[in-house]
Amino acid sequence: MTPGRSEDLQIEIINRPSGVQLIKLNGPLTLLALFEFQEAARHHAGHALVVDAAGIPYMDSAGLGSLIGVFASCQRTGQKFAISAVSERVHVLFEMTGVNGLLPCFPSIDEAEAAVISQ
Repeated sequence: MTPGRSEDLQIEIINRPSGVQLIKLNGPLTLLALFEFQEAARHHAGHALVVDAAGIPYMDSAGLGSLIGVFASCQRTGQKFAISAVSERVHVLFEMTGVNGLLPCFPSIDEAEAAVISQ
């Protein structure tokens, strides 16, 4: 394994017909996967962004920080951002760290997509 690379996190970028860019994550979002996630998120310029978290079983503080960083970047550039399908374990992390009211989370991709389109 190359330092800074995670064989466990899989990232799929999908350009939806609505113009929304969807980043589907499958695997733990941790320090080892941080750079790949940040690189994928940088390529959303000009598009509303939805991060599908359904496949994230675990997230550490570095993963949470990277997610908040992407959200902050979107706010600075005026781009719309949402997270869909957060697992119970990750939701507990959001609650424990106090970011559950900060990050716009929705139960499904379709609901997240509708929210960023209507903003």
